[in-house]
Amino acid sequence: MSRSALVGNIAAMLQDAGFVVSDRIAIRPKSFDLAARRGEDLLLLKILGNIDAFDGVTGSEMRRLGSYLDATPMVVGLRTRDEDLKPGVVYFRHGVPVLNPDTAMDLFVEGVPPLIYAAPGGLYVSIDGDILSEERQERGWSLGRLAKELGVSRRTVSKYEDGMNASIEVAIQLEEMFDRPFSNPVDVLTGAEEVRDAEPTPDDPAADPDDEHVVSILTQAGFTVHPTSRAPFKAVSEDSGRRKHTNVLTGHSSFTRSAEKRAQIMSSLGEVTRTRSVYFVEEKQKRESVDGTGIVSCDELAAIDDPDEIRDLIRERARDPAEI
Repeated sequence: MSRSALVGNIAAMLQDAGFVVSDRIAIRPKSFDLAARRGEDLLLLKILGNIDAFDGVTGSEMRRLGSYLDATPMVVGLRTRDEDLKPGVVYFRHGVPVLNPDTAMDLFVEGVPPLIYAAPGGLYVSIDGDILSEERQERGWSLGRLAKELGVSRRTVSKYEDGMNASIEVAIQLEEMFDRPFSNPVDVLTGAEEVRDAEPTPDDPAADPDDEHVVSILTQAGFTVHPTSRAPFKAVSEDSGRRKHTNVLTGHSSFTRSAEKRAQIMSSLGEVTRTRSVYFVEEKQKRESVDGTGIVSCDELAAIDDPDEIRDLIRERARDPAEI
């Protein structure tokens, strides 16, 4: 299956599951391919045939964007260089959860979350230690007795009951032994934080030198500007100076056909992420917006000293996602 067909299939699956899905991001650079929202659940999705193509720079950017936009970064893929991704298993690449299409279908369409995750050394599950302790005590078994049945140490059983995760082989043994499940589902929509290695959100990259004057003006106006390196927009600008915290997807360049296409994509993403989008251009334009993305010339921006006036100009030009 071609990557284009795979992206189309995933978009259709999400729509069938009740998600609002953005236009496909068909420009470069792009750290993700689609944004999708259902209720309060927002996904930023990278879709790949071979997930080995997902590198650390892209992973860091997706995790940063997830933090700024209150979204879950996620990769949907088919295989690695060495093997196909198994259904029902959550993998991780650079701190981002990875699912195969069948696992995504089960989660989003059927409402059945995965129970297994891959980590160095094999496949694991999250054990409900409280239930395990109750079942063991009901049988009158000591920690040592259960340890002997499982072929592990007494200390290991104690750790299972304290919440340590177990290999899939041990989980199967427990379920067969007690005739009941002990596995907790992997909460993919929170980034599977309970089972992946905890890593801090990577620092922002440096702003493009060509964008520094725009960043400076927005910062003086009270925005916190988070530059991007591979997104279809130059930055996520947080208007933290207002009582209601809002985000603005921000672009900047000369107004070319490529810039217009980028502004259209930013508008589609803004609808899904519930953010405004604004594109700063070097030349004054007759158009004040492109499909809901506000167009503001750098001369207009530089001529305004009052931070509230800059915010007002962005609000006037950029479509309010609440009105969509």
